Amino acid sequence: MKIKVYNLAGNETGEISLNEKVFGVKIKPEVVHEVYVAQMSNAREPWAHTKTKGEVRGGGKKPWKQKGTGRARHGSIRSPIWTGGGITFGPLSERNYKSKINKKTRQVATRMCLTDKATGGALFAIEDFNFGDLKTKNFAGLVKKLPAGFKSFLVLTGGDENKNVYRITRNLKKIETAKAVDASVVDLLNNQAVIISKIGIEEVEKVLSKKD
Repeated sequence: MKIKVYNLAGNETGEISLNEKVFGVKIKPEVVHEVYVAQMSNAREPWAHTKTKGEVRGGGKKPWKQKGTGRARHGSIRSPIWTGGGITFGPLSERNYKSKINKKTRQVATRMCLTDKATGGALFAIEDFNFGDLKTKNFAGLVKKLPAGFKSFLVLTGGDENKNVYRITRNLKKIETAKAVDASVVDLLNNQAVIISKIGIEEVEKVLSKKD
């Protein structure tokens, strides 16, 4: 498979051949879904936390005497049936959402996502990201000049490009930047198109074309 290569001015300069082992695999939605759910779960933090009867404040004294008042018996205002009392079976911050997924499955799913981008015309190769002037408007101009009708982009870098590219893209909406070798299924699915440098393609092919 071949795709067009563009320079920083958005002009076509040639073509590049993609490794079929990475950008030409059979897509299995169930595998991609499994990895996506696992990666989202692993990124989830258990922020929700409720206090049990033994953790809420107050309630040291019995509300009223056991008998003779005509009211129901109660031993503490910290009881779950009282307003402001403890919560029964509420969410706890100790909950673990982690989901194990093996390396082989993760890499297979990543190849499938890259294949989907390449075959769907949503993969744009750039000669390099060596902007002479590191300004956000320069990268924004590149995105506008590319023949792409997409709203969100994942920018994948290679070599020493990541630091400078991240610097000029961090204030741009709908654009995420990552190293090509670190691209995840979540990143690829959450963005409509991918902009990647030639060295980024070389690095991702080197990593993902290895035998499992």
